[in-house]
Amino acid sequence: MATMADRAGRFRNRRGRARAKAGVAARRGLWGVARIVSLITSVIVGLIVLAIVLVLLDASRKNGIVDWLVGAGDWLSKPFHGIFSFDGHKATVAVNWGLAALVYAFVGGFIARLLRR
Repeated sequence: MATMADRAGRFRNRRGRARAKAGVAARRGLWGVARIVSLITSVIVGLIVLAIVLVLLDASRKNGIVDWLVGAGDWLSKPFHGIFSFDGHKATVAVNWGLAALVYAFVGGFIARLLRR
């Protein structure tokens, strides 16, 4: 026959298991958020890099897709405009927008790693 102490121990174990399951569920949720942050970061960096390539290749801005992609890259890298200035427009765009892409990648990766902890 089980004593009161044995029964209390069983209930404590159940509570401990429930807490462990809750911790696992919370970690899974944060891992999901980290994946979303990584995905958004990848899309932003990809847009900026694609815009840099289109500017360097002198793609026609008359095309709607090219215009939208270059405009998105310009808008996303707006805080980094004018950090470096070179003689050529292409070099200035490549360096400043490239710096923006690096900063976005670093900050997004850092936030995703913090969420995965």
